[in-house]
Amino acid sequence: MDTEELDYDLPEELIAQQPAAGRSESRLLVLERQSGHITDSQFAEIGKYLHTGDCLVLNDTKVLPARFYARRNTGAKLEGLFLERKDNGVWEVMLKGLGKVKAGEQILLKGTRGDDFCFAEVVEKKDDGKCLLKVEEEGSAEEVLEKIGFAPLPPYIKHDTDLKQAAQDRQRYQTVYAKQPGAVAAPTAGLHFTKELINELKERGVGFAYITLHVGEGTFKPVTAETLEQHKMHAECFSIDDKNADIINNAKKQGGRIIAVGSTSVRTLEAVLKDSRISATNGQTELFIIPGYRFRIVDAMVTNFHLPKSTLLALVGAFAGLDTILAAYRHAVKERYRFYSYGDAMLIV
Repeated sequence: MDTEELDYDLPEELIAQQPAAGRSESRLLVLERQSGHITDSQFAEIGKYLHTGDCLVLNDTKVLPARFYARRNTGAKLEGLFLERKDNGVWEVMLKGLGKVKAGEQILLKGTRGDDFCFAEVVEKKDDGKCLLKVEEEGSAEEVLEKIGFAPLPPYIKHDTDLKQAAQDRQRYQTVYAKQPGAVAAPTAGLHFTKELINELKERGVGFAYITLHVGEGTFKPVTAETLEQHKMHAECFSIDDKNADIINNAKKQGGRIIAVGSTSVRTLEAVLKDSRISATNGQTELFIIPGYRFRIVDAMVTNFHLPKSTLLALVGAFAGLDTILAAYRHAVKERYRFYSYGDAMLIV
């Protein structure tokens, strides 16, 4: 399939730069995938479209404050994104401005207030702007990132290092049920839920199950290959425990719909299903869902509006039909929905 088929026009002003004032105050486009019928609603009203016995599956990964700043001895500024911890205090990171940096060079990591925090050595330069850093500071990567890190917002959200804005982003670029640290990007479909809304849905008889998939930098990366078949997904770590596997299996057995909240939940569920059941397991998945894929367990999904030519748009196009999705996106543009991570939501049933 040609990647160009995943393209669409979006006015720049519809790219949300801030979240809705309240999480559930975002808008909700409800799309019936069989008929293509669209209903414009509010996320707070999502319960109207759910049934007793349905099961929402949420990704409880917790976003690390993975974006950080540094400078070279020359004074040149660098911006980094923590990816994963290796052994002995070594981090794998993406580093803007890496081109002129030499292996063996020391750089100075900056604290969140712009202060000098600690030195780090560039141990090895890798492909795609990645490198290995040996951080000269005691403590785990999570502890150090708490002192130097900012929310890893995608590049289309234009926020600087203003501390008030940074504090808001640390809160709002995180789901209210985040529990397992490890993501470097948010599972954004879950950002619309409040604890109050979750309790309200439970009272209506809607079930909740939690899986973990640590969202990596590849999830939101545009597809640059000419065809989708040429694109390679980054591997991401997931886990499901016995309790939540049982909740999902029982809901399915009793005729409830399995409603995945976000593409990460979709991919995890579809990757681990075996013999029509979900089992407690952990591992990595590189599952790339594109049009033509046959879904085996997911009956509906909550999702945001995604970038053109992205793996996420390919996934929702596979679920509802690409023509149906692109028609819904054109409706969303016409009705001035807000797009991408801090934008509005879709419920596809």
